[in-house]
Amino acid sequence: MLGYDFWIQLVVVLIALFYGARKGGMALGLIGGIGLLVLVFGFGVKPGKPPVDVILTILAVVCGSAALQAAGGLDCLLQIAERVLRRHPRAVVYVAPYICWFLTVLCGTGHVVYTMLPIIYDVAIKNNIRPERPMAASTIAAQMGVICSPAAVAAVSMIAEVLPFLQKFSNPLRCQFREEHIS
Repeated sequence: MLGYDFWIQLVVVLIALFYGARKGGMALGLIGGIGLLVLVFGFGVKPGKPPVDVILTILAVVCGSAALQAAGGLDCLLQIAERVLRRHPRAVVYVAPYICWFLTVLCGTGHVVYTMLPIIYDVAIKNNIRPERPMAASTIAAQMGVICSPAAVAAVSMIAEVLPFLQKFSNPLRCQFREEHIS
């Protein structure tokens, strides 16, 4: 059974989140931080360690995307994608999600879909196709691309979680395999 402390702490967190969401923008983070201070100093909750691996991965993906943008690589990829969509306008509902998925896998972030949405809209409207279908499918495909991308935070976080488990069970097998081939 959960004690009263848990429910009071939950109410504090929810109040901070809802009030911060109503204020919007930076207030959400600021009021969330105030809620964290109340939990730490008011209730004596020990804070966890910061997710350094995830933060550094996000930094790497953002820097890689910025370099891709600054070098003109993203514009080049978008021009190729636009040419493919305009070459096959009747299949925009099917082609656009694959293009957005591929761009997401390459860039490591689903934010590249934002630059594709106006192109998808334009191609769909000019061909009397309801634009919400290819746009919605492309957005979902981009999120699926995040799962598939080796540069995405989701993949790096999963590898960081699974790697100790795999190392614990794979090392004894390697040692045994080596001993069999040595003798």
